[in-house]
Amino acid sequence: MDTTIFLQLIVSGLLIGFVFSLIAVGLTLIWGVMDILNFAHGDFLMLAMFSSFLMFANLGLDPLLSLPMVVALLFMVGLLTFRWVIRPVLGYPGLIALLATFGLSIFIRNLVLFFVGPNYRVINQSILAGKNFSILGLHFSLSQTMSAIGCVLITCAVYLLIARTKFGRSLRATSLDKDTALLMGINTNRVFALTFGLGAACVGFAGGMLSNFYPIFPEVGLNFAIMSFVIVALGGFGNISGAFLAGIFVGLVENVGGFLIGPEFKYTLVFVLYLIVISIRPKGLFGW
Repeated sequence: MDTTIFLQLIVSGLLIGFVFSLIAVGLTLIWGVMDILNFAHGDFLMLAMFSSFLMFANLGLDPLLSLPMVVALLFMVGLLTFRWVIRPVLGYPGLIALLATFGLSIFIRNLVLFFVGPNYRVINQSILAGKNFSILGLHFSLSQTMSAIGCVLITCAVYLLIARTKFGRSLRATSLDKDTALLMGINTNRVFALTFGLGAACVGFAGGMLSNFYPIFPEVGLNFAIMSFVIVALGGFGNISGAFLAGIFVGLVENVGGFLIGPEFKYTLVFVLYLIVISIRPKGLFGW
């Protein structure tokens, strides 16, 4: 294989891998604190992409300009999901919450299908659309590059929020032992609600950036959700650094492997990798 082509595949894999990482960070954050696997995570991504598209189509707002509103909207979706779907089933076996989010996923997807239909949408006149640049013979899409950079920055911000702030300490204490955190005066329900909102906001940012270059349709979140579940398992449930690194790894495997073997096998390669890793390390590459 030509060296330039190989490097181009690496670059493309890294760019999509960073987006995968942020989506997975939102998912693993909720799991790490609440022990809940949010099946509606991919549908949150779809809502973010449609919100960005509708603001562009109806208000003329470029996806970059509407991004703060999309993130705020998804944060509110996360809070409301906790209040109306998750909080009523807290204290019950984990399978109940999983089924509740599965039902929410079906509801959101069919609601969007009912109101907007199954057709694909694209935003092809945004600030970033169609712009490319080259460095050392490698070609970069401006929209994908900006999305990757943005996702890396948000992932770092989430990590610093958890590691360096009072809320982060409350979150870590709640994830380690909810009952002890409650005895120490931490409002665990508030921590849970903000965690769910933060996880949804992460996927809202990723969805808003993806809308610049990725087709928008009601099923768009499905593949991203499946990849996120794989990434979270590979990185170790609840491990933000692990999810970030595993997302990059999955992006590279999908892109390079899909080119070498065939694009129809790119997801197969990721799942084979997942099965191999889980059979050797059941708690993931960075789990403990």
